[in-house]
Amino acid sequence: MRSADERPRAEGGDGPSARPLTSAEADGFVERYGLWDERQYVAAGHVRRVIDELGLDRVRFSFADQHGVLRGKTLTREAVPGALRSGVTAPSSLLLKDTSGQTVLPVFSGDDPLVPGRFAGAGDIVLVPDMTTFRVLPWAERTGWILCDVHHPDGTPAAFCPRGLLRGRLDALAETGYDLMVGVELEFHVYRPAAPGPARAGVGRPGAPGPAPEVEPLSSGAQLLHEEGLDRLDELVDLLHGGLTGLDLPLRSLELEFGPSQLELTLDARDAVRAADDALLARAAVRQICRRNGYHATFMSRPAGAETASTGWHLHQSLRSRTTGEAVFDPVDGQALSPVGLHYLAGLLEHAPAATVFTTPTVNGYKRYLPMSLAPDRVVWGIDNKGAMVRVVGAQGGGGARLENRSGEPAANPYLYIASQVVSGMDGMARRLDPGPPVADPYAAEARALPGSLGQALDALDADPVFAEALGQDVVSWITTIKRAEFARYLAYVSDWEQREYFDLV
Repeated sequence: MRSADERPRAEGGDGPSARPLTSAEADGFVERYGLWDERQYVAAGHVRRVIDELGLDRVRFSFADQHGVLRGKTLTREAVPGALRSGVTAPSSLLLKDTSGQTVLPVFSGDDPLVPGRFAGAGDIVLVPDMTTFRVLPWAERTGWILCDVHHPDGTPAAFCPRGLLRGRLDALAETGYDLMVGVELEFHVYRPAAPGPARAGVGRPGAPGPAPEVEPLSSGAQLLHEEGLDRLDELVDLLHGGLTGLDLPLRSLELEFGPSQLELTLDARDAVRAADDALLARAAVRQICRRNGYHATFMSRPAGAETASTGWHLHQSLRSRTTGEAVFDPVDGQALSPVGLHYLAGLLEHAPAATVFTTPTVNGYKRYLPMSLAPDRVVWGIDNKGAMVRVVGAQGGGGARLENRSGEPAANPYLYIASQVVSGMDGMARRLDPGPPVADPYAAEARALPGSLGQALDALDADPVFAEALGQDVVSWITTIKRAEFARYLAYVSDWEQREYFDLV
């Protein structure tokens, strides 16, 4: 082994490099294809020390699939060094499944229409850890957690890695001179499971899930931000606070929302990739912490019994100059926003129907688009108006203006949700689109309605060429194929409503 003085120098600096020093370390997938920068190697050294010092036994290597659900493997302490050198393999078909677990696109026929050869035979993809995302789980004993980027075996980024797709759009935005900052507001429900019943039907059968768990509400609802109501949930709040802050997530608040058993968490604004990571980890943390402590948490937008208030994901976004670091949406000349901000806003409105596939990707989420509900039902914008699809915040004094898109559901894939905003906003800036005047009565405005179903949203995406140009036609075909299969299963299902309505009548 070379001495410290003989180590290769760090790129752009005078200090020693953290890159591998021995041929055994260098002969790995990560080094061979140059998948880490100097920062990653430094973080990897730190992670190894933490694992040893804390005596961690296991590390979860996870990635976000197309639905924003974490997939991956848990490795033993002894296997971690090899995973840091060469990544972790997993079936590529994980990127081709709908929400039931069915592989929608062909993998064994040899005629994959999207990316020929890339997914044939459900061959491997490689999960490459992003060492800067390493955490120690507060609720799982001696366990670490790392988010991964997904690559093909030849080292190229996986065709449908959501995190990679977001990075690609942010790189394009950076070329125009801007960085995106994102703040997250996630609403969710937490219930107490009812008495356990018989074993669930449909176990292990993709496309035929069993009945949902039977649950009871923790709060009665109808009392927004009621302090005593939140105090009654103090045990739960304490558990969530400890877990989320223990993950080093930038938690700002935990709030009691309007609906029964409805809560909200907010996270400080960060750069877009970190904000997406935060949202992904926060959702997983809430669900796992609740399950371990006798609760059931869901980010489903409109679960049964939530008729008074659905849950949403309000995505705050603003641009900063890459040259000065200053916010660029602040109003000028008496306008609600700067010219750049107005053009970006106009892009969000222009492409809202198509973007809804990414902001609201589940069948259930479209049941949230109701008038007079604090959720939008049409494509309009307003100044500090929470009934509008896009709300301009901070435009009236104090600076720091930002846009809040209120159309998203909390189950959305965070990387694809944010990427859809970048695609839309960049087109608005490139074409210098005009958003028109703000509305004061968003539920009475004569404007396009948001899609009424996932099927309508998919039609809108197919009809909007901007997403295919920005993301690639193969990406649009990938997501629409998966989601159309999901929507077709929904349409084919005989619901309880149909049975009650027609069975004894006709």
